[in-house]
Amino acid sequence: MKICVICGQKSHVIFCDRFALIGVHLRQKNDSYVIGTSVLMTKRPSKTRNVYICNACGVRLPKWSGQCPDCGAWNLVEEAPDLPAVTGRSGHTGIAAGGGEAVLLAAVSPQEHTRLGSGIAELDRVLGGGLVQGSVVLIGGDPGIGKSTLLLQACASLGQGHPVLYISGEESPQQVSLRARRLGLAGEGVRLLPETCIERVLATAAAERPRIMVVDSIQTLHTELLQSAPGSVSQVRETAAQLVRFAKQADTSIFLVGHVTKEGALAGPRVLEHMVDTVLYFEGEAGGPLRLIRSTKNRFGAVNELGVFAMTDRGLREVPNPSAIFLSRHESSVSGSLVMVTREGTRPLMVEVQALVDESPLANPRRVTLGLDQNRLSMLLAVLHRHGGVAMFDRDVFVNVVGGVRITETAADLAVLLAVLSSYRDHPLDADLAVFGEVGLSGEIRPVPNGPDRLREAAKHGIRRVIVPTANVPKPGIEGLDIVRVKSLHEAIEAVLT
Repeated sequence: MKICVICGQKSHVIFCDRFALIGVHLRQKNDSYVIGTSVLMTKRPSKTRNVYICNACGVRLPKWSGQCPDCGAWNLVEEAPDLPAVTGRSGHTGIAAGGGEAVLLAAVSPQEHTRLGSGIAELDRVLGGGLVQGSVVLIGGDPGIGKSTLLLQACASLGQGHPVLYISGEESPQQVSLRARRLGLAGEGVRLLPETCIERVLATAAAERPRIMVVDSIQTLHTELLQSAPGSVSQVRETAAQLVRFAKQADTSIFLVGHVTKEGALAGPRVLEHMVDTVLYFEGEAGGPLRLIRSTKNRFGAVNELGVFAMTDRGLREVPNPSAIFLSRHESSVSGSLVMVTREGTRPLMVEVQALVDESPLANPRRVTLGLDQNRLSMLLAVLHRHGGVAMFDRDVFVNVVGGVRITETAADLAVLLAVLSSYRDHPLDADLAVFGEVGLSGEIRPVPNGPDRLREAAKHGIRRVIVPTANVPKPGIEGLDIVRVKSLHEAIEAVLT
């Protein structure tokens, strides 16, 4: 192996194929590289310089600094390649989606997106009906929750009819093969590439022309244009931008696996979530049997869609009827337990809310929630005191949503208050009772979206009586369902405790 005197790369000849001068002998004369009598280059070209840019004000600096000397912001100076604006590198000119000519919106003919089924119905539900050609999907979650397992199962199913390229930056091909064998996956049509350099990854992808690519993970990739370590903000942003550009140009669907921080957010720059088309989060306890995939961004489907899986020794298995798992049927009625009808994306779910109220030895009683917003619980307890006549200022209140589900909608307000009141008075509620509704600060019960769908879901699971806002009661009613309409918190309390 020799070193090319022009670009510095290793080659079997003096010149590398980048300059199309393979096999030509070179001699040096007065700091010039000549072939015979023709002058080839007067000096060796300099390497690509890197600059440092402040994300707050955009000033360019020759070296890194903890504080921007122009605007005074701290820890916002990041490394970036010093490339001309015409190259369209990320962080400077953005990612071009097409040509540079302006067109009239009415003259653009819409095209139907071709969706590709992954063979996993719950994953297709979260994606909006399947994988869109040329889309980029970012999936994040805690370590060991099942991200690589789910994508390997999807690759095995997609590889039966389409070419799939699996980029492994964290595991060797032997480790991926052992996991596939443990899961009982054949892996036909899936090609593995253990590589972390984005330039070599894209070169291989251009040669292989896969229909689907999986990058596990984006934090392990690096570009030779930057000197920072893999996983840094500049490396993640630059490598993701090159992958997104490749996906749009080659119509290749790409899955990106992202690490998360200890707070549960995706590691790296926030712009990473803006560049991709879909963002999925894995939820659930690592030691529990259930895994939830939630869509927080989707350009081709409904946002906040939920997919439910069960972790087994053969990988992740779909749960087509999650309401049956989230409901724990007690042999007898117990206090502090109530069934709530929530909605995740386009799917109504039946979940159980449990509350425990106990005397507090502390000056500031505790308010603990699992699966709910703690600040909203404090607000609801204040409404219960003001409009329900029940004070909790000397009580510890604990609220839990069974199954590890995280409820973000306000339809859980009424169920939480009635469960807390049931535990406080030690008054068991009927096992066939379900509740949903939003509680306002003035004590009114406000309607929630998709009331008829929630009622039909309750009737399908054997619920006989529901307490709902007046505006959510359908005119024809639901067969076999006793619907109790309430307008205020006082009416709701009378309906369950009398």
